[in-house]
Amino acid sequence: MTIWYEVLRPINQVSKLLQSEDMCIDTCVMNMNDLIIHLNKYREEGFEAALNTATSIALDMGLEPGFPKKRLTRRKKYFDEDNEEDDEDKSPEDSFKCFYFNVVMDAALMSLQTRFDQMKEFQRIFGFLFSSRNLKSLVHDKLKECCEILADALQDGDKEDVDRDDLFQELKMLQNVLPDDKDTVIQILDFVKIMGCYPNTTIAYRILLTVPVTVATAERSFSKLKILKNYLRSTMSQERLNGLAILSIEHNVLEKLDYDAIVDDFAS
Repeated sequence: MTIWYEVLRPINQVSKLLQSEDMCIDTCVMNMNDLIIHLNKYREEGFEAALNTATSIALDMGLEPGFPKKRLTRRKKYFDEDNEEDDEDKSPEDSFKCFYFNVVMDAALMSLQTRFDQMKEFQRIFGFLFSSRNLKSLVHDKLKECCEILADALQDGDKEDVDRDDLFQELKMLQNVLPDDKDTVIQILDFVKIMGCYPNTTIAYRILLTVPVTVATAERSFSKLKILKNYLRSTMSQERLNGLAILSIEHNVLEKLDYDAIVDDFAS
């Protein structure tokens, strides 16, 4: 429980920040990077602290701290295998760390990194446009590089949504005239539309505001196979089970079939 508390507590804090109305993507990515760094550090250094905390809690509750000892098993060795038995010689603490603690931490880190890859890519392309602070902090060489990356991302064959050279010139001008209080994407877009002399910048910000970015993944909340097995309560061949599963999943198509024609075809 102490391990789960240390894992879920920072995740819950970042989750609440991500759900706030004024959260912007650059802050989101920064918080996610900090969270991943924290969990990586906890994976390397947190086991001993978790073990000490759990031991202290057990003593306060009047319990004897310790891991139950497993019966030593001997696996049959083949002639080409090493005689060393590293896995069997592990202490209960080492086994718990290897087969539980490291597995939990690796699963959490992999899930975070996989889900937020798209957001990191979005920040790489549009990050310099997220706020006036980001835009004004760029020197001309870095701004030119960012414009090239954005133009490449918005290019389809020979067609480009923005002209990279014109965009660079417009953003250089915008760095000097953009007020500091225009710190959100929508505020900057409203400003450049009022000015009326930044066509490529307007297009870039409009695309930025309409690109869907999500970290959600589609997960099935039920299993057709489980429903069929529970309903029929009998053993059956794999072929029949596959057929029933397809009929259950594609029930909309099934409702449109002519049963009389199917029966006649089967009878013939």
